[in-house]
Amino acid sequence: MSAAAPPTGTPAAERAIDADLARHLLCEQHPDLADLPIRVVGSGWDNAMFRLGDDLALRLPRRTVAVQLLLNEQAWLPRLKDQLPLPIPAPVRTGVATERFPWPWSITPWMVGETADLSLPDADQGERLADFFRALHRPAPAEAPRNPVRGVPLSSRIEAFQSRLPALGPAISWLDQPIMAIWEEALAAPDDAEPTWIHGDLHPRNVLVDQGQLSAVIDWGDMAQGDRASDLAAVWMLLPDLGAREAAIAGCPEVSQATWQRARGWAVLYGVMLMAAGLADDPRMVTIAERIFGNLTDGP
Repeated sequence: MSAAAPPTGTPAAERAIDADLARHLLCEQHPDLADLPIRVVGSGWDNAMFRLGDDLALRLPRRTVAVQLLLNEQAWLPRLKDQLPLPIPAPVRTGVATERFPWPWSITPWMVGETADLSLPDADQGERLADFFRALHRPAPAEAPRNPVRGVPLSSRIEAFQSRLPALGPAISWLDQPIMAIWEEALAAPDDAEPTWIHGDLHPRNVLVDQGQLSAVIDWGDMAQGDRASDLAAVWMLLPDLGAREAAIAGCPEVSQATWQRARGWAVLYGVMLMAAGLADDPRMVTIAERIFGNLTDGP
């Protein structure tokens, strides 16, 4: 059976979510928080976000496929938060399905910073990213989730790569010989790493920066146990400075050369996926993809 066509843009919300609904849910389930100011933050592919007072945030799924991702966060982030050197939005309270809103939802700490595509990390942040990798990329419990598209063998994502190429149009010129050579070398690299915890989606809109410093990692719905190479691709997705990328790699001496080759391949794949989605309806993603390809070309 052939795979479904890849999405051409931001998926439509299956539920209308606004501040009135958020207030209603708080009044029902967390009335002690219901008088706090609620401010719309925005929506990603999977969740609507609101700021609640100064210190909290609300996270509500906007489509069915996001529900299990949110449940992953509720189950596992409280166990991970004290092990990591960067803040993460581990839920402090949870909400349950009701007649008006049929899915679970979360109240989390408010994370300080701006997304790393809008506020680029300073040149000294390679070591900080390596610290995060070393802390996260440890063996996960046997019952930890697995993700069908993240942390998997890169060869299983060839169709996802190829199916998006027609959507690139003239932007396919970014996939020149050096970038395609990185992709082919990554596919040829052996899978030589044991599974670890992974974030699963470390692109720049899921990492926050405050005054040039990495300040938080958000949106953990794709967290799983799998090949850390899909996370290590963040070296080329997040760090615009060559020296910072070199420092991040040097800061992870336990990572094999083959794993770094696979990581570069994952960065190519993310670039293609973000470019295809961005050309449909999100120019920010196009900018991220262009930076990824430029970083890969510049090295290391």
